[in-house]
Amino acid sequence: MTTDDLMILLGGLKLSAWYAVLSIATGLPLGLVLGLLGTAPSRLVRWTTLAVVELLRGLPLLVVVYLIYFGLPSIDVVLDAGPALVTGLAISAAAYTSEIFRVGILDVPSGQREAARSLGLTGWHELRHVVLPQALSIVRLPVISFAVLIFQYTAIGFAIGLPELLARSYGIGSVTFDYLTVFLVAGGFYAAVSIVASALIHVLRRDKSGPAVLPA
Repeated sequence: MTTDDLMILLGGLKLSAWYAVLSIATGLPLGLVLGLLGTAPSRLVRWTTLAVVELLRGLPLLVVVYLIYFGLPSIDVVLDAGPALVTGLAISAAAYTSEIFRVGILDVPSGQREAARSLGLTGWHELRHVVLPQALSIVRLPVISFAVLIFQYTAIGFAIGLPELLARSYGIGSVTFDYLTVFLVAGGFYAAVSIVASALIHVLRRDKSGPAVLPA
């Protein structure tokens, strides 16, 4: 494999990373909203949210991307391959991280909420200043782990013609016929991202400092 081939793969890596960043930046806030709705006092809201989340989680990611890229044009909604992939990944991220956020919110000790109310914090202020800081601290590690999966899932872009890392690897292999080397290098790029994320998770686990909490 030549230096030019390596540069082509690096370009694909950058594109995959960019799609992952956009998907995470869109999907995580949606997942947080769904997680909050999943802890709402209203049973109707909770069960409706659960039904939506389970429906989205039950669909294979490739099917979601195909529905967006190939299906929506039938109702005059046309997205290019990049936005279609990002939308599909964001939907998947929202569905799966919603449960992570929901559990994190429920894990905040009830005494913290009671202490917040005793200090006159209600509603939005309690959520913003007490619940969310602690919940986000609780879920940060699984969220980082899922973000790595989103990066790996960008390989699905190959199925709709995106020139991301996997597609460029296949393109080089189809010219050089050295598929083994090319895919080993591409796999090394994917693994490198996972290793960096694992190192970050290890550092965060060692960090015992968390958000300040109210005395229960």
